[in-house]
Amino acid sequence: MSDTLRLGIAGLGTVGVGVIRIVEKQAALLAQRTGKSIIVSAVSARSKDKDRGVDLSGYAWEDDPVALATRDDVDVYVELMGGENGPAKASIEAAIAAGKDVVTANKALLAHHGQSIAEQAEANGCVVRYEAAVAGGIPVIKALTEGLAANGVTRVMGVMNGTCNYILTRMEDAGLSYEEAFAEADGLGYLEADPNLDVGGIDAGHKLSILSSIAFGTQVDFDGVELEGIGAITIEDIRNAADMGYKIKLLGVTQMTGRGLEQRMSPCLVPATSPLGQLVGGTNMVVLEGDAVGQIVLRGAGAGEGPTASAVMGDVCDIARGLRLPTFGQPANTLRCAKSARAAIPAPYYLRLSLLDKPGAMAKVASVLGDAGVSIHRMRQHDHDGTHAPVVIVTHKTTRQAVDQAIEGFAATGVVSGAPVALRIEQV
Repeated sequence: MSDTLRLGIAGLGTVGVGVIRIVEKQAALLAQRTGKSIIVSAVSARSKDKDRGVDLSGYAWEDDPVALATRDDVDVYVELMGGENGPAKASIEAAIAAGKDVVTANKALLAHHGQSIAEQAEANGCVVRYEAAVAGGIPVIKALTEGLAANGVTRVMGVMNGTCNYILTRMEDAGLSYEEAFAEADGLGYLEADPNLDVGGIDAGHKLSILSSIAFGTQVDFDGVELEGIGAITIEDIRNAADMGYKIKLLGVTQMTGRGLEQRMSPCLVPATSPLGQLVGGTNMVVLEGDAVGQIVLRGAGAGEGPTASAVMGDVCDIARGLRLPTFGQPANTLRCAKSARAAIPAPYYLRLSLLDKPGAMAKVASVLGDAGVSIHRMRQHDHDGTHAPVVIVTHKTTRQAVDQAIEGFAATGVVSGAPVALRIEQV
């Protein structure tokens, strides 16, 4: 076996450049820890002439990532371009067909094509590693596939999109509206080219579906994730939650139930004193619960050059050491296709309504809630503007189905203006 591991890196954005910097700076350390000399043989990106702040003259250049993935002097293909299809998918499949191991940060590709990629890799004796695809520098994939391999996982939850957490934190700390905090995050370059990937919960949903597969031995099922973004959250919601001792977070939760696999990514209220409630800024946190270990909490940077490149290189080092695991922790042909299930475990809900200032308005709302089987725990009516009255209701434990039934019923009352906001109150 060669004492040198040769990388081909496709994608020279922030993360790709970060990987090159680590390889160059930590060459001696990497060799000591893996027993191999890790080098970059060749690279590929959209533009060869762009100044990226690193010297690329010592590396072969390929315009086509598929050509890079199949070069004879590349042992590990490192895909950092992104995108669920196109060059990323074509080049990874080409690398696997050529017998190359793959390291990727591509959560979208794995969320949509993870099963087929895993089957191809295992059929060809290749390894696909992707620590950087979920929660940046936090080693959550390694924790699930290795450290907690002896556990029956009962639940995985977490804040997995730093941009959303930044926006919600800024709304609370600075009293900003959602629109103001969104614009600030955009100005700082935190948002994806398509902002809905972040604020719509799609990016975090991709990550959740990957963690679900590892945790419960199921085929990746992104289509089974219930998605709700943070666009409807107002500064009033943030303040109301704070008054009750809660914070609002875009929270992912997955668990296996008797009805099937529950996967949801939605804004929730969590206790302000909990680890998730204390999470601020662009930081990520993943909470893992196992039948033997109990609950463990992993917290760290969810994005950025250093943390994400660190995760990529962690995978490279494992390959250099000879660690070869199935893509999702167990052979792809043993991953079962799980039935999707909506959240059925009852929980309290926060409801915000805008009522028209009409006699009997609140009685009509209470009647609709009662008909849906939703019981009011407490209610607060704020000062109104003469035509509309903001009302906040906290329910006793109920199901999302019952809440949705009530929301549908509100439309027929003639006293509810606009779309109600309903947020689950999660005890974590």
